[in-house]
Amino acid sequence: MSESSVKNVTVSADESWLQRRFHLRQRGTKIKTECLAGITGFLAAAYLLVVIPGLLAVSGMDKGAATTGVILVFVLGSLLMAFYANLPFMVGPGIGGSVLVGITLAGDGITWPVALGIACWSGILFFVMTVFGLREVVTRSVPQSIKLGLTASIGIFVALLGFRNAGLVMANAKTHALALGDFTAPGALIALLGLLVAVGLQARKVPGAILWAILLATVAGIPFGVTHLPEQWISVPHSVAPLLGKVDLTGAINIAFLPFLFIFFASEFFSTMGTTLAVGGEAGLLDERGNMKHINRPFMVDSIAAALGPIVGIPAATALIESSAAAEAGGKTGLTALAAAMMFLLMLLFTPIALMIPKEATAPALILIGLNMFSNLRKVDLANFTDALPVLMMVMITLISNSFGTGIAGGLLFYVSIKVVAGKAREVPMSLYILAIPLVYYFATLVHH
Repeated sequence: MSESSVKNVTVSADESWLQRRFHLRQRGTKIKTECLAGITGFLAAAYLLVVIPGLLAVSGMDKGAATTGVILVFVLGSLLMAFYANLPFMVGPGIGGSVLVGITLAGDGITWPVALGIACWSGILFFVMTVFGLREVVTRSVPQSIKLGLTASIGIFVALLGFRNAGLVMANAKTHALALGDFTAPGALIALLGLLVAVGLQARKVPGAILWAILLATVAGIPFGVTHLPEQWISVPHSVAPLLGKVDLTGAINIAFLPFLFIFFASEFFSTMGTTLAVGGEAGLLDERGNMKHINRPFMVDSIAAALGPIVGIPAATALIESSAAAEAGGKTGLTALAAAMMFLLMLLFTPIALMIPKEATAPALILIGLNMFSNLRKVDLANFTDALPVLMMVMITLISNSFGTGIAGGLLFYVSIKVVAGKAREVPMSLYILAIPLVYYFATLVHH
């Protein structure tokens, strides 16, 4: 057999294994598409390698160790999502949980080992609920209008994140209200360039349009001083020893910490539910009722990641909303998550390259993806005010609180309340009435913390 024939047989064998393992044909996708989607998702989430360690360092954590810990959680969580759930979701630490540990709890005098303990107990609670199927029960009881609305709610959150990263929108220092940024600033110009390129390429159906736009914006940012070339391209990863096993589970068992535990649990619970359904919808993985087959699998993955992440110093691992960039790029299977995991693994040695990508370069991807998700609002029956008003409140609460987990929780609570006062109490599943009780407590704790 010739050398070329052997090579072709080897490639065919590799492709058949990938086809069989990730069900590529059944989901109407290809290896190249999945890999490009994984790289796109990685680039959209790469900024977290800077943001998360920076937030955790405020509490006194070693920043270098936190950077290595973040990469490890990204790699292991995404690999688990790839091979166990076969879904195109990246798994890693969210900004909300990192703010709670690094800033909120530290500001209340709670040490970071104890804060990690609270986060770990929240993850354990996640795991127990997942094992008994309670998270799936809650998710399936969410009404169709809320499921459609949560995609729009997350979309507006993602788009706003993109506008803020681009410097096109900012918070007014005095009023804390949103205000227009400086459109002539170098970062804003780079973001606008990337946005125009992405739109132009998508309109022409160019494969990997968002990925090309991110790369072009990154290169264009060099002469503008937006993209900073690293002094060294290869770096030795920092040891995770300063954080490894420092989680204080015993110290976290305190009745005074119950409100913090609940805030952790509720915000991450609804964030994960919203991300799973919204990104699953983008990838075409939901049925006509907005449910996902085998949804307990991604829930199991993020609960394991949330429980084990604090062991290496990283709290609140979850399915990331940045996965929507991968879904928008055509990702439909776990091969996307696998490709993203491999990219994050490379960052153990090439962290300076990931840190080189400015947030302004990835902002156009978030803007386009967010606006595309927001368009799902048209599927809501806006003529039925008992369905439309809770969705509107969900979108508004998301904007005001800057948390789509809080927005979804508020939307569910308003849905129950509005149906009751409108005389349509029978339309509300009993499980939502039960859920409404802790949701009232959740919003009460938010007001006081």
